[in-house]
Amino acid sequence: MSTQVSEEVREALHEGRPVVALESTIIAHGLPRPRNLAVALELEELVRAGGAVPATVAVVDGAARVGLDRAALTRIAEDPEVRKLGHRDLAPALATGVTGATTVSATAWLADAAGIRVFATGGLGGVHREWTDTQDESADLRLLARVGTTVVCAGVKSILDVPATLQRLETLGVTVVGYGTDHFPGFYLASSGEPVDWNLRTPEAVAEVIRAQDRLGEQRAALIVANPVPVAEQLDPALHDRVLAGGLAAAKEKGITGQAVTPFLLEYLTVHTEGASLEANLAAVRGNVRLAARIAGAYGAGAAADAEAGRASATAPGAGSSRDSGFSRESELSRDSGSSPGVGGR
Repeated sequence: MSTQVSEEVREALHEGRPVVALESTIIAHGLPRPRNLAVALELEELVRAGGAVPATVAVVDGAARVGLDRAALTRIAEDPEVRKLGHRDLAPALATGVTGATTVSATAWLADAAGIRVFATGGLGGVHREWTDTQDESADLRLLARVGTTVVCAGVKSILDVPATLQRLETLGVTVVGYGTDHFPGFYLASSGEPVDWNLRTPEAVAEVIRAQDRLGEQRAALIVANPVPVAEQLDPALHDRVLAGGLAAAKEKGITGQAVTPFLLEYLTVHTEGASLEANLAAVRGNVRLAARIAGAYGAGAAADAEAGRASATAPGAGSSRDSGFSRESELSRDSGSSPGVGGR
């Protein structure tokens, strides 16, 4: 696939500087105008403040773009004809010359193709409630089993079936780690109540896992870094539960099923929490973007150190001896000691 990588992003990748991919669906379809453009610019500035280069991804006039200039970003934010593109939509979008905002699956695909290892988003798609009847599952999940991208997110939206989503990710071989938490986040909520098997506590620990993936070779799958929204900024859990229950009942009463359920519930939450769910959403995204920039920086620094050590080893007496590739930060990377029996049986 031909992808247009901006000069800034291309130079950063060539020089080994950290880059963070950002999706564009949140800009075009996730936020009201004109706030969406202000948030898009804010997120790029947060990446820069973290020492990395932002690479917002979209399709513009049939061209896949990794890294948008101000004009393209403004168009994605303001043009009501901008389409929503998953990775399955990329080929027809390119062939027909449309402009579209990329979802998690399309962004991860294009970022991976460009060589970007870290991607920040709000929340993943997942397995929908009543899956046994609807067979409705986000395309994000299968795609993440095919790309070597690290995705920093706040879990999946609580309107989805969280346990089934985690089980599906496990089946697909996608690694999920909590960042400073033993529980998978619930997007609007700091915790979904579902446990995670691994708890990483620093960006350096996450970067070390990425480098371990590199050393494992050709097996490719995403690394999901589940970063909870701060408790002080989460949606009030009691309000969340009450409104979600009301939304599910309203959807059933109106006969809303399948793919129509998710947008209905998201709108219901926004309206009936008087915008509080939207603010929790934005708090989660901001935290993910900040963390992604730190992880990208730590990964780049570690890769540079590995390269320097490799050069030194190649010129040292006795070159050719193997280097220790094991983990050493036990305080940063800890196995959950309470999840041994049935860890894989969520």
